[in-house]
Amino acid sequence: MNASEGSAAPAAAVDTETGGLSKKGLSAGTVGLIGAVVIGISCIAPAYTFTAAIGPTVGAVGVQVPAIILVGFIPMLLVAFGYRELNNRMPDSGTSFTWAARAFGPWIGWMAGWGLVAATVIVLSNLAGIAVDFLFLLISQLTNNPGIADLAGVIWINIAVCLLFVLGATYVSYRDVQTTQKLQYFLVGFQIIVLLLFAIVAIVQVNTGNAFDATPFDWSWFNPFAVTSFSSFAAGLSLSIFIFWGWDVTLTMNEETKDPEKTPGRAATITVVTIVALYLLLAISMIMFAGIGDGEFGLGNPDIQDNAFFALAGPILGPLAALVSLAVLTSSASSLQSTFVGPARTLLAMGHYGALPPRFAAVSPRFFTPGFATIVSAAVAAGFYAVMRVVSTNVLSDTILTLGIMICFYYGLTAFACVWYFRKQWFDSVRNVFFTFLFPLIGGVILAVLFVTTLIDSMNPEYGSGSAIGGVGLVFILGVTIIVVGIAIMIWQAIARPAFFRGRTLAVDAPASLRRTRR
Repeated sequence: MNASEGSAAPAAAVDTETGGLSKKGLSAGTVGLIGAVVIGISCIAPAYTFTAAIGPTVGAVGVQVPAIILVGFIPMLLVAFGYRELNNRMPDSGTSFTWAARAFGPWIGWMAGWGLVAATVIVLSNLAGIAVDFLFLLISQLTNNPGIADLAGVIWINIAVCLLFVLGATYVSYRDVQTTQKLQYFLVGFQIIVLLLFAIVAIVQVNTGNAFDATPFDWSWFNPFAVTSFSSFAAGLSLSIFIFWGWDVTLTMNEETKDPEKTPGRAATITVVTIVALYLLLAISMIMFAGIGDGEFGLGNPDIQDNAFFALAGPILGPLAALVSLAVLTSSASSLQSTFVGPARTLLAMGHYGALPPRFAAVSPRFFTPGFATIVSAAVAAGFYAVMRVVSTNVLSDTILTLGIMICFYYGLTAFACVWYFRKQWFDSVRNVFFTFLFPLIGGVILAVLFVTTLIDSMNPEYGSGSAIGGVGLVFILGVTIIVVGIAIMIWQAIARPAFFRGRTLAVDAPASLRRTRR
C-alpha cells in the first residue's frame, strides 16, 4: 500500500480551498451513469425487498399499497435532492459522514457515518440470510423435493451457507469496481426481466379470468387518506421506506465516477424513479390477481406474507415459477455484493480523515478498493447474522425493522446537514429555496418523525417477530444498542484520535471560496 493511498489526512492543518476534503486513492473515472444506476438498483434489490414487504404492507394498509409506495417515495426523493446538492458541492466517498461533519461538526458527522455503516451491516446480514433461504427453495423446486427447503431452518447449515455467500460477495467487492459493474449488469437485468414478466402475466391472468381472487383496478388505491388509522399509515410508511433504501450507494462511489459532481446525483434520482415505477406495477398486478383476503394465495394470508412472490409464482407463471425463486436469489446475492460498496467507502473516509484508525484508510494497491474496510464490514455482518439467527425467532423480520430505524437516523441527519450547510444560500435563487431548503427539510422532518415513532412502537414486545428481552421488544433493544455502541466507540476514538474531533482534519462549514454558487 502506498502512503498516499492508505494514510489519514494530515492533522496539522486544513486546506483552505477544500476544507480538508481530499482524494483517497480510489480508481477515479471508472463508473459511468448507467453503471451507477445499475449498482444502485442492485443495492435496493427490488425482487428481494418487494417479496418481503408486500405482504406486511397489505396487512397494514390493505389495497392502499400503491398510495403508501408513493408516500414512502416522497421523503426518499426529497432527501435524494439534498444528497445531490451536497454531492455537487463536496463529492466525497464519506457522503453522510463527511457532509454532516462539514455542516454540524465532527461529533454529529461521526454518528451519521456510524448510522450508514450500521444500516448497511444490518442489511448485509439480512441479504445473506435471504440468499440462503432462496437457494434451498430453488433447489427444492428444481428437484421436486420439498424437504430440501427445510434445510434452511437448520441453524448450523443456515449460518454456514450464509458465511459462504458473504465470503463470495467480499471477494468480488474487494476486486476493482469494474468487476462489480460487469457482474451487476447481468444480475440486475435478469431480475428486472423476471419481475416485469411476473407482473404482466398476472394482469393477463386477471383479464382472462384465471386469477385467484380477481380484484378490479381502482384509482382509489392511490389515495393515502383512505388508510384507516395513523398507526397503520406509519407502519406501512416504514415498510415503504425500507423498500427504497440503498440508492445512496451511487453517492458513495462519487470519487470513482465519471464527472463526480453530477453523475452520482443523477444516478440516484434515476434509480429512485425507476424503482418506484417497478414497485407500483408489481403492487397493482399482485392485488389484481390475488386480492387482499386471507385465502390460500390472498395477500392478507399471514402464511405467505414473508414471501409473497414464492407463493404466487406457481399460480401466475406455472412451469416458469422457478424463475421467481432464481430472481430473488439473484437479487439478494447481487445486492449482498453491491451493498459492500457503501460501508467500505464510508469506513475508508472515516479512516482517511482520522475518525477511525489509519488502517481503515488502506486502499488495495492492485484493485484501488478499500480492502481492509471491506473485510471488516463482511466480518461484522457475518457475526451479526450468526448471533441474530440464534436469539431471534424471525431474524429477517427483526433486522428489517431495525434497519428502518437506522435508515431514518442517518438519512434524516444528512437531509438536515444539507439544509444547514447551505443556509447562507437558501434565498439566492428560487431553485435554492426548493433544493437546498424546503425539499431536504421536509424529507428530514418526515424521517425524524418516523424514527421517533418506530422507536416508541418497537418497545412493545409484540413488535416485529415478538422476540423480547426483559419484556422489551428486540427491535427496540437492537436499535438503541446500535446507537449507544456508536456513541461509545466515538468517545473512544475521540480520546485516541483527538485531531478529527477538534476539526483539524475536516473543517466545519465551507470556506468563502466554496460558498459561491456554482450554477
